[in-house]
Amino acid sequence: MRPFPFRPLFGLALLALALSLGTANPANAKVFSPETFTLANGMQVVVIPNHRVPVVTHMVWYKVGSADELPGESGIAHFLEHLMFKGTKTRAPGEFSRTVARNGGTENAFTSYDYTGYHQTIARDRLEMVMEMEADRMTNLVITEKEVEPERLVVLEERRQRTDNHPSSILREQAAAVQFYNYPYRRPIIGWEHEIHALDLGQIRAFYKRWYAPRNAVLVVAGDITAAALKPLAEKYYGAIPTGTVPPRVRPEEPPQSAAREITLVDARVHQPSWSRTYLAPSYRHGATEQTYALQVLAEILGGGVTSRLYRTLVVDNPTADVAGAFYDPVAVGPSLFGFFARPRRGQTIEMVQAAVESEIARFLKDGATADEVERAKKRMQAETILARDSLRTGARVLGAALAIGQTVDDVEAWPERIGGVTVEQVNAAARAVLTQRGFVTARLLPKESS
Repeated sequence: MRPFPFRPLFGLALLALALSLGTANPANAKVFSPETFTLANGMQVVVIPNHRVPVVTHMVWYKVGSADELPGESGIAHFLEHLMFKGTKTRAPGEFSRTVARNGGTENAFTSYDYTGYHQTIARDRLEMVMEMEADRMTNLVITEKEVEPERLVVLEERRQRTDNHPSSILREQAAAVQFYNYPYRRPIIGWEHEIHALDLGQIRAFYKRWYAPRNAVLVVAGDITAAALKPLAEKYYGAIPTGTVPPRVRPEEPPQSAAREITLVDARVHQPSWSRTYLAPSYRHGATEQTYALQVLAEILGGGVTSRLYRTLVVDNPTADVAGAFYDPVAVGPSLFGFFARPRRGQTIEMVQAAVESEIARFLKDGATADEVERAKKRMQAETILARDSLRTGARVLGAALAIGQTVDDVEAWPERIGGVTVEQVNAAARAVLTQRGFVTARLLPKESS
């Protein structure tokens, strides 16, 4: 079983790792060194020059996701993502994708709790073409019953393939519903099946009109381009769109949690049991935000790879598990999760694995991290993904996600310095703040015993 994050989009763990770019002097390090400007209608624009090949990645991020859906409309953000590939007032359904493919490009989209993104990777000399098409569907999408009903079947089939056919995905969905009492992260991004069936044309059109506007969008272009070259194109296509009105993001607060919960899924399709535990934690935009950098270092120390405490203890020194680790992702508008996962070795039990992880947590809370552990963790984090600068997509995704949740470019660029400034005392304080909570959720995935 993979780690048990509550935002299972294109690998947001990669976003946290991709921010781990280090240099010889982390205090003065920068990450992507982007160029930025804002259009008159409020659309933010970020350019990440990379002239190694004549290719660009073009991304438009909307500051809306499934957590912004109204009650009873779960899945509407993802449903609209599908419909964005249909026709506009000037283009036939499917023409967008066919045009990109004919010109040697690739394109796709994704929906998260907090944002929705559309992206294309294509030759530099075809950038203007995709900008014109993307700007067109920002406000000119044509949504009809003829398009909605067949796409509803596609979404339902996607739900069956990605969730209903995989016990681990079912467990993640059920555990999220248990983890949050009130916050909308408790609903699946793809939506509950019965609410997907009930979504109607009026609701989808209203959601599109409410949230899809330039002032609620971020344009990120990475590759063989400069801000000076991009700005005239951005003004021509995106700048010509009226600003529009966008409502504030209103999210309910999560009430205090004082009781531990346990959820168990038994399924005949499970071949090997797995275990996880998750605690509510602050994010970059919610709660005790000052703890987020220390929590990232804590996750690295406890479960960030083969040198981590959990791996050494449970997999190497006292073989109880095949896999063991920790995870934490602060890129969110609402509360995040700090979690642990493990898979028992053959001949061991879920109870043994749970006891071993609990023992390691208790030992850490009692003794804390050492100065050497913290320094080594910070250096690993700063050095681990230095090659991310070579990727057209990584920088666009990191910066797009950051701006979509309300961070700034400076927040991203200051990541190495902020990680480098984390102290032993901060790591230990963050551990006590998060790992002593009583409202954690334990999830177990078990095989069905043969009769």
